[in-house]
Amino acid sequence: MNKQQIAEILAKPYAQDLLNGSEPARFAYDGLDGDPRVIPIGFWVEGDQIVIATVPKSAKVAALKKNPKVALTIDTGAFPPKVLLLRGTAELELVPGVPEGYLVAGHKVMTDEQYPAWAEGVQGLYDEMVVIRVTLTWAKLLDFETTIPKAVEDIIREKTAG
Repeated sequence: MNKQQIAEILAKPYAQDLLNGSEPARFAYDGLDGDPRVIPIGFWVEGDQIVIATVPKSAKVAALKKNPKVALTIDTGAFPPKVLLLRGTAELELVPGVPEGYLVAGHKVMTDEQYPAWAEGVQGLYDEMVVIRVTLTWAKLLDFETTIPKAVEDIIREKTAG
């Protein structure tokens, strides 16, 4: 899948809702033991990259240094579901302090009243963080109105053909 195809998917209204909404991403990667991991995590978007920040000594940082291939899912719990499926390659950068995007991502999941104390707490806690920038290599949006999984499309085609 090329950058233009990915950009077209990310530009769709439902994809934009998911990318800018309050739902966390489900971030999947291979652990150092070779077994898969998936975690809910806050994120933000910078250009055509999905960005995450974490503590330098986290298990995911060590694992991503060994294998930078990742997958993310951002979805809603409502019906019909809206699901953005993403795959890419992670790049790691150690940065001083707390990235602004991390604060913005955190604010998405809390009230305006909760935010100041939380922001003050993380800024006092983290002297540095690792920013994980995911360059996307594949994307698919399932909105169950205009797009559905291919396997379901195939069943519908079979049922209506004969």
